[in-house]
Amino acid sequence: MPIDDQQPIEEREQTDESLRAEREKADDVLGEQLTAMDETADAVISRARTRADEVLAAARAKTDRQASDPRPSALITRERGREDEALRKERAGADQTLREERAEQVALLSLERQETDKDLLCERARADGALATRDEFLSIVSHDLRNLLSVMVGFAALIEKGVSREDHVEEVLAQAQRIQRSGARMNRLIGDLIDVASIEAGRLAVTRELASSAQVVTEAVDTFTAQAAARGISIVAELVPPLELAAFDPARILQVLVNLLSNAIKFTPTDGKVVVRVERLGDEIRFAVSDTGEGIPTDKLEAVFERFLQVKPNDRRGVGLGLYISKCIVQGHGGRIWAESRMGHGSTFCFTIPILVAPLAES
Repeated sequence: MPIDDQQPIEEREQTDESLRAEREKADDVLGEQLTAMDETADAVISRARTRADEVLAAARAKTDRQASDPRPSALITRERGREDEALRKERAGADQTLREERAEQVALLSLERQETDKDLLCERARADGALATRDEFLSIVSHDLRNLLSVMVGFAALIEKGVSREDHVEEVLAQAQRIQRSGARMNRLIGDLIDVASIEAGRLAVTRELASSAQVVTEAVDTFTAQAAARGISIVAELVPPLELAAFDPARILQVLVNLLSNAIKFTPTDGKVVVRVERLGDEIRFAVSDTGEGIPTDKLEAVFERFLQVKPNDRRGVGLGLYISKCIVQGHGGRIWAESRMGHGSTFCFTIPILVAPLAES
């Protein structure tokens, strides 16, 4: 089914129209409420002032009646004039203050709306960025899967043609091995996608059992020994005693080490070196994978753990999921993961997990 590129635009326009309609409705309701409140306040003030005027007039009339001369003297008349003028100024000041307060309320509402619009634009920019990243990621994954499938199909066809020729046994075996490697890469990629879906759903399984951190490191190094040697890269395991058994998920920690080692070998040049170190530090086990690659810019050291991020744009040597999944696995163990690097001097990826003396339930 073809994808309609106009659909997101139409949905956004509909959202904007709905927002405008809701705001107009809210403005009408708020305007009615404010008008009613202002009218009520004005009526109360008017009644209070009328009553005050009546009380003042009654008091003056009483004073005049009690005086020997019923007609107020010129002095009293001037004094009362000054009092009336002062009262008028006081009331005018109060009215001005009231108008300013009401204008301030309107201005605050406008400012709040501007802030809301600003936040909305920021959220849209983030959403647009996420969609663009997702589309790019899907494009990369689709491309990689198609390439791997093409490799498998192509070598399968070659095997089919050469299987009857006895002198092509070694060639057929090599082609079968290439198919196995392509299938393994596809399996890892699909596994990463499943892990990301599990993480997003909050269901990434971490099952702890008593295991040896040294054994996990040794297994990870053994997995990459041949690949590193083929590229002229030395890979070394440093096991710092004492390393007692601890409760963690060995398959998941192996997955983290495999991700880190894969990246280290990928970005280490020929004649380079990769070191995997494990040691106990207080109540934690610390793993570190160091390489002699070109390094990572300082402003990328935290961002490399985000989904789909590539340190270099258009780098097709991965889809940017391994470090994100590794971070989630480590955090699922109650640990932390970080990167250290200097450009031109390689990188070190470290992570720690707490030492637990007994297996825990699945988390």
